[in-house]
Amino acid sequence: MFASNMLAGKTALVTGSTSGIGYAMASKLAESGANVVLHGLMDSAEGEALRQEFEQKYGVQCLFNGADISTADGNEELVAASLEKYGEIDILINNAGIQFTAPVEDFPVAKWDAIISINLSSAFHTTRLLVPGMQQRGWGRIINIASVHGLVASLNKAAYVAAKHGIVGLTKVVALENADKGVTVNAICPGWVDTDLVAAQFQARADRDEVSFEEGKRSVIVEKQPMPKATPPSSLGDLALFLCSDAAATITGSSLPMDGGWTAQ
Repeated sequence: MFASNMLAGKTALVTGSTSGIGYAMASKLAESGANVVLHGLMDSAEGEALRQEFEQKYGVQCLFNGADISTADGNEELVAASLEKYGEIDILINNAGIQFTAPVEDFPVAKWDAIISINLSSAFHTTRLLVPGMQQRGWGRIINIASVHGLVASLNKAAYVAAKHGIVGLTKVVALENADKGVTVNAICPGWVDTDLVAAQFQARADRDEVSFEEGKRSVIVEKQPMPKATPPSSLGDLALFLCSDAAATITGSSLPMDGGWTAQ
């Protein structure tokens, strides 16, 4: 679909990229020639192994950083290390996120603060720190990984839904502020995605109902999605790659669902 070296000479920072959606996106960008900054909470030995894996597999430069992005200082540390290594960041994917569920009256304040800081405030910090360089160079791509919960709500997810709605709003504002500067800003809004984390939910349903994993998976998915299929992380990586392409140069301020029809209802 795209030239194998489409992003040669570009550098991408992907938060939360040691597994799941973020890993898939970092892989797609590296496969297309971009140097990458991998980020996640793993120890330095694991991070080094992952860095080497990317360099050997894709033939690009790679940096791993394990900064705690729940604080402004942590985000500044991540960005500073990235700029020290590469000098500039052309593509920013704000993917890192955490989840907790409880009714609002029982929602722990510490959990609220953690979800807002990692799922929303981190995207603000990385954006404010990196967008000036993109403006100066006249080219940049910012992709915020929201969720269907940036567009609709579900029970017991007050902090997550608030943060993801905030991501959609942040996306729109930064897109407008940069519409004439060569910098596009978009949000991707996945529904059910085939990740290890979600697989645990599918298995729990299968165990509860005493059915196979696939039956449990389908049962969970169709409660929300008309299409009884979870999105492969690689497909989300392809969408991110498209948003980095010249073909998407006039797509900005958009929130793009990949959700099996969830938000069409």
